[in-house]
Amino acid sequence: MKLENAFTMDTSSIKYGPGVTREIGFDMEELGCRRVAVITDGNLRESDPVNLTMEALRGRKIDAVLYDGASVEPTDLSFKAAIAFAAQGRFDGYVAVGGGSAMDTAKAANLYATHPADFMTYVNPPIGKGVPVPGPLRPMIAIPTTAGTGSETTGVAIFDYLEMKAKTGIASRALRPVRGIVDPENTRSLPKMVAACTGLDQLTHALEALTAIPFNRRPAPEHPRLRPAYQGANPISHIWASRAVEMISRNLVHVVENPADDAARGEVLLAATYAGIGFGNGGVHLAHGMSYPVSGMVRGYVPEGYPAGHPLVPHGMAVCLNAPAVFRFTAPADPAIHLYAAGLMGCDVSAAKPEEAGEILAGAVIDLMRRVGMPNGLAAVGFGPQDVDKLVEGTLPQHRVTKLSPRPAGPEELRQLFLDSMTLW
Repeated sequence: MKLENAFTMDTSSIKYGPGVTREIGFDMEELGCRRVAVITDGNLRESDPVNLTMEALRGRKIDAVLYDGASVEPTDLSFKAAIAFAAQGRFDGYVAVGGGSAMDTAKAANLYATHPADFMTYVNPPIGKGVPVPGPLRPMIAIPTTAGTGSETTGVAIFDYLEMKAKTGIASRALRPVRGIVDPENTRSLPKMVAACTGLDQLTHALEALTAIPFNRRPAPEHPRLRPAYQGANPISHIWASRAVEMISRNLVHVVENPADDAARGEVLLAATYAGIGFGNGGVHLAHGMSYPVSGMVRGYVPEGYPAGHPLVPHGMAVCLNAPAVFRFTAPADPAIHLYAAGLMGCDVSAAKPEEAGEILAGAVIDLMRRVGMPNGLAAVGFGPQDVDKLVEGTLPQHRVTKLSPRPAGPEELRQLFLDSMTLW
């Protein structure tokens, strides 16, 4: 088997600063766009970021049409509804305003409106066909209103596939937004639990990118066109992920407790972008792969700060609930990088032994989870040992991410990881 010997560096152009949302009309005009779809979710329809975006676009005489049907946790059905809107609208550009859900919805709408196909055509295998995107999409700019997903920098769109009760997605460099507008003023009104979940999502993005299998231990693609966006840990993803871990570890608790601190919120928002560049080029692995059935199989849990009456395990929560068990499991593959990550989170690892690496990193993640009010494991959000077989079944098809684990995890390993995640402290 020939191993990979190359990696690429891809990301969106980033514009950062308080108030830069006001420049979106200029940005889209510069891209030659005259009829633009603005995609958001219903909770943000009347928000300042959406209103400001619409005003800025219309102020440049751009025909801006608002779509607020993005789901807080997108499904294949919500993607299809947005795709139908985009196909009928004949837009020459897209703007997403919101969290990762709105950004991913805009990516899917842009893809299928530009290159129409059966829905499963571009979906990641083995669930979908995984056909490569045949060409460029319309210009898209992403304006995040949460500090976590990093979706403004990535070529990935994630959704719940309702038939399987598990998440999957579409991954292609073609989906990557042309630009991310990273404006700290857009995160000022985040509820505490939303801030905590999105912040822990970006932390695990970065930790998984650091600890993923190295790019040169993966099989080489048959053709350069088939080189995946998630390439494995590499020198460039290492730089961005490292800085993100430092920034989020230092600032998240303060932001959750004191959202009026504009400087700290700006650091957390910027860290999300850094993490997005890191994992967008390096990838994530088991914590994310295991999170997809957790979100897909939710029954009655409704987290504080999210829409009432809609059972939901937010993506960032689902990821971090699995993360401590995952890092204990992956640490033997490379204790040094796990200790390095723990050091970035503020742990004193100067006298740590290699065999302690997993426990030290898991402990650092658990400490941060407790400080921002996360539930105590999968049991606290409604799961039990009787659910483990289904959780494993929903994880096994997530090849795009699970195969990036530095230590292989089959059904039995995944089963134990889910059992170890039921209660964390």
